[in-house]
Amino acid sequence: MQKTVSDQVVEMLAAAGVRRIYGMAGDSLHPLMEALQRDSRIRWVHVRHEETAAFAASAEAQLSGELAVCCGSSGPGNMHLINGLYDASRSAAPVLALAAHLPTLQIGSHYLHETHPTFFFRECVAYCELTSRPRQVPMVLAEAIRTARGRKGVGMLVLPGDVAAMAGVDDAVEAPVLPPVPPVQRAVEPQLRRMAALLNGAARVSFLCGIGCAGAERDIVALAERLHAPVAYTLRAKDLLEKDNPNAVGMTGLLGWGAAVHAVLDCDVLVMWGTDFPYRDFLPRRGRVIQVDTNAAALGRRVPLLQGIQADTGEVARALLPLVNLYRPDDFLRSMLTYHAREVAAISQPLRVVDEDAPLRPELLTRLVSDHAEPDAIFTVDSGTPDIWCARYLQAIDTRRILGSFNYGSMGCALAMAIGAKSLYPRRQVIALCGDGGISMLTGDLLTLMQEGLAVKILVYNNSELDYVALEQLKSGIRNPVGTHLRSTNFAAVARAMGLQAWRISRVNEAIPAIKAWLAAEGPALLDAAVDRHALPLPPGLTFMQGLGYCKGLGEQSSHAALDSVKRLLFGNRHFFS
Repeated sequence: MQKTVSDQVVEMLAAAGVRRIYGMAGDSLHPLMEALQRDSRIRWVHVRHEETAAFAASAEAQLSGELAVCCGSSGPGNMHLINGLYDASRSAAPVLALAAHLPTLQIGSHYLHETHPTFFFRECVAYCELTSRPRQVPMVLAEAIRTARGRKGVGMLVLPGDVAAMAGVDDAVEAPVLPPVPPVQRAVEPQLRRMAALLNGAARVSFLCGIGCAGAERDIVALAERLHAPVAYTLRAKDLLEKDNPNAVGMTGLLGWGAAVHAVLDCDVLVMWGTDFPYRDFLPRRGRVIQVDTNAAALGRRVPLLQGIQADTGEVARALLPLVNLYRPDDFLRSMLTYHAREVAAISQPLRVVDEDAPLRPELLTRLVSDHAEPDAIFTVDSGTPDIWCARYLQAIDTRRILGSFNYGSMGCALAMAIGAKSLYPRRQVIALCGDGGISMLTGDLLTLMQEGLAVKILVYNNSELDYVALEQLKSGIRNPVGTHLRSTNFAAVARAMGLQAWRISRVNEAIPAIKAWLAAEGPALLDAAVDRHALPLPPGLTFMQGLGYCKGLGEQSSHAALDSVKRLLFGNRHFFS
């Protein structure tokens, strides 16, 4: 039998190391599905929504560093990929998207399902081309793969259904798709000596580290110890720099905790290592920042710089170590570590159980899950308050990994990313920390877990509210949060109806037995936790009275909204009475 274009596509993907394609079948994909059936090297992971496919591919690519693939049928099918592809693009994840398209004769006729992917996806892909002839497909596919890998972003092949079914061309040019070997970017000696002089001339140096420090953690920490520099980090770098780091002072930003906000704002020189941290209110306003990043476009994007260096973070840290002064005062570091210890004690108050019948606090729930999870567990996190509980109460020990839509901020990502993580690492424990709003968006993919045999553990923070949105509205002065209340839903019952094991808890005394049973369950399982809706995560550094101001002046609100805000601050923060 002569090979079809789809057979050639599958062969090229297998040669490039692809082992899975996440997608949902559709008519324009029939030739590809038949080719996958003929070639057993690539597994089709059948999701219930194409957005899930793209998020799953993004998660796999972030964890492995290798190419991951998602797929959508023509029109609405590939349009649904957009959210997850934006996440992959913002997260620098090498993802290939296969966008099926109408038969070529129908393109331009306003036919059913007609869209124009090359225009629609322009902003979130690094490469996207429509193919119209069999001879063209191998060349375009190879370029999409190379671009996704080389630029660490999204490459897209738009493949009309009739072209996919045509006979392949034997002499078609198949450009090599071997992984590129990126050159190590090194700083030149004058740059290093200038940076060393700036650091040696500053009494108070702080580090802010991002995901660009991956692989360089030990070098960064060694340099920080030499400089007596406190080390703050972003949420994406939590699993890199929280552990084995005596200079760690937590996270800055709205999700922050510990002494990080003061370490960043009160230093003489801040070094931003491998981060494009976007929140300018939490960065020094005066030009006292040095930034090291492999991406030249990120240098100086957020704040004016004393110096910007386009180079590998590990290379710079290692080269600087012998150039910085060995003997320097450690007063700033000691003061930050002391302040950090006080802040950690303060945010640990909700972990104290007032009584066993007390409402279940999300902070305590998160710490209990962290305590009982495996040391190499992979956590995926929904945007919103689950991000906050993860940032403050999930312990990044051993080889744990933490993924979320941290650079894009999409709801509903945790379950989808967990599918990608568990598909890649079937023997590792994968735990999805979902908000009740987030799990509602892609609930159908609980069926994917059952069908694909993916033993993901799902935790639902169920407070019947889009809690982070409500907090933002209160902060903006909206008297009564609008559109944030959710109808109370028993997600455990929903999960059981889909075939999962499930538990529902609402009190402290129910938590530990349920968590143990949930994590020990064979196959996918869901823990539906009705948590205390009055838990209020204040931004770092706020006192109780400042927290009242954070809710934008209770006198301007209705009496009901004012009372609710007081409840959130007082009863939701019991340590004010302890």
